[in-house]
Amino acid sequence: MREHEEKSEKKKLKYPKSVFFIIVNEFCERFSYYGMRTILALYFKNKLGYNDDMSTVIYHTFTMFVYFFPLFGAMIADAWLGKFNTILYLSIVYAIGQLLLSATAAPIFGLPIRELSLIGLLLIAIGTGGIKPCVAAFGGDQFVLPQQEKYLVTFFSVFYFAINSGSLLSTFLTPELRNGIECFGEKTCYSAAFLLPAILMVISIVIFVVGRPSYKIKRPEGNVVLNVGKCISHAIYNKISTKGVKRDHWLDHADDHYDVKLISDIKSSLQVLKLFLPLPIFWALFEQQGSRWTFQATRMDGEISGYLIKPDQMQVINPLLILIFIPIFETCIYPLMAKIRLINTPLKKLTTGGLLAGVAFIVSALLELQLEKTYPILPSDGLAQLRIFNPRNCNITVDLDNQKFIIDSFDMWQDTNIPVIGNKSIDYTVDLSKCGNGIKSGKINVSEKIAMTYVFGDDGTPYSFEDRVNKTNSGNPALRILTNNNLNETTIVKLIEKSIVKHEIVTTSSKLQQVQNSSFVEPNPGIYNVEINGKMMEESIAVKLGGVYTLQIYSSEKDFGSRLITVTQPNSVHILWLIPQYIIITMAEVMFSVTGLEFAFTQAPISMKSLLQAGWLLTTAFGNLIVVIIAEAKIFEKQANEFFLFAGLMFINMSIFAIMALFYKYVEAENEEDSCTDTNNYDEIVLNEHGGHVNSSFKHKNDDLDS
Repeated sequence: MREHEEKSEKKKLKYPKSVFFIIVNEFCERFSYYGMRTILALYFKNKLGYNDDMSTVIYHTFTMFVYFFPLFGAMIADAWLGKFNTILYLSIVYAIGQLLLSATAAPIFGLPIRELSLIGLLLIAIGTGGIKPCVAAFGGDQFVLPQQEKYLVTFFSVFYFAINSGSLLSTFLTPELRNGIECFGEKTCYSAAFLLPAILMVISIVIFVVGRPSYKIKRPEGNVVLNVGKCISHAIYNKISTKGVKRDHWLDHADDHYDVKLISDIKSSLQVLKLFLPLPIFWALFEQQGSRWTFQATRMDGEISGYLIKPDQMQVINPLLILIFIPIFETCIYPLMAKIRLINTPLKKLTTGGLLAGVAFIVSALLELQLEKTYPILPSDGLAQLRIFNPRNCNITVDLDNQKFIIDSFDMWQDTNIPVIGNKSIDYTVDLSKCGNGIKSGKINVSEKIAMTYVFGDDGTPYSFEDRVNKTNSGNPALRILTNNNLNETTIVKLIEKSIVKHEIVTTSSKLQQVQNSSFVEPNPGIYNVEINGKMMEESIAVKLGGVYTLQIYSSEKDFGSRLITVTQPNSVHILWLIPQYIIITMAEVMFSVTGLEFAFTQAPISMKSLLQAGWLLTTAFGNLIVVIIAEAKIFEKQANEFFLFAGLMFINMSIFAIMALFYKYVEAENEEDSCTDTNNYDEIVLNEHGGHVNSSFKHKNDDLDS
């Protein structure tokens, strides 16, 4: 009879419509977060003017705060505001940070860009970190248990899809906005790229508030992390104040004030937390997809049949592969491994995942070694660089310190290794007789750690300009014009693509000066028709990613000509060579991230699951801190060596972890039937995602869902 009543009750309960507001809210929020974070490292470097190391430091400091603040968000929700108000208030803080970041990136407002950008990021970290432990748990609160357990499983599956969809779309779209729109007189539009995530965050708040009348909202009932902290503090205080009293365990000193069951649960939890100690290194490697690996992509060739893959768009590979790999691992690889008794326990999966992350960084280091071969030789200590251009329709002969050479028409001569301390004068003789002029001698100057360009005028006068050799921060080509102009006029060059003027370059030297130079511009890679002072050139020019170019122009009443010179070779290693390291790091993530939280949940006492969740999130925070420390230490000049360092640290840590795992005794899962009706257990559910996926352990077993 009772069983019949329960079945009848289950049939009466419909799927709670309120969760759809929560799911759409999560889609918008994850779109907002990942869209902003995808372009963040390049924003630091290209817009705020930080170098690679400092951009990496700021990026990982921000990410570290994102994973520290969930601890405080959970405390605020459980002990003070409740989940609904915590989500609402911190989402507003979040949206203000996003809007501030977008406004600051727009030069039209004239705001202090560095200072306000960092303030905006702090607000975003507080907002997204604070709501992280609340949203999924609030969704769980909408269900009546145990009657709606099946509905709850469906909810987490859809919730998972919403996170992935938001991440995938934004990771692709925001780089397109960044690079595909010109705004405020600039070639890139970070303001628009940040504005879209900000708008989505505002929409997220509106949708969340609209669903308010349909939500089940619980009052805050206390936070277990706070209780654990108080218990541990009390035990330490008693242990210090009663030195002569010996107990079996130091936590037993708290039994005068705290329940024996709580103390026992804390002891069990500390055994699991101890295993977490080596794990931050994994996240130190994993999180560099958005920083070091993105910078690596800027030094590669992203063109495929006319389409340009943006460096930050490569991050979309991770969430895309996650959707493919999780079902493959769950249905094929893990069952196969279990049959042959290989990688058949959670700790073995964690160890294997960590080792795979190390392998991914070995691959990235080997790729970096190949990229180093394509990098330009930069002027360094004790050396200077000299380039002599010949923008005219005839050959000239130059003698530098008894080194004689011919420079062909519209060609260049260079020496990238001139020994010099401070400054140095070099004797020269230039023979312009083939150009209808005479011979002239004199001195030119070079300086240590500086690349110089020289052009000889028709009377043999040397004109000097500081050269640019290094590739651009954005990865785009760099182009300047160098003119030998006998018409006493400023040279204006227009780069035309499909009948549209894309760039206009004007010489900055005096129009009365025969040899004129322009500043470097950064056009998009492509093929351009060239118009010089209203006259269209017969040949087009092609500029490629990473190349540094000088367009030489000669103009007189009788003659006219031009030629593009490549000073620094463009990127030659294709960006798709990044795919192997992304495949390996994503496989590592499936085995490490998905397994790690599942292990923590199954091994933790029922009352301590949120404590273990907090500990797991903190491993990510400390992992980002490790990246900050190593980047600030500047141990290596070459990026490949740093990648090898991280791989070595990963292998060492996994060796330590494997030894610790040998001595760990698995705990039998507790019977949670009695706690099924206690929906407060859902306060402890936190979906932990990296790269846009969530931990699948929440939908593996019904008993896990009840925790």
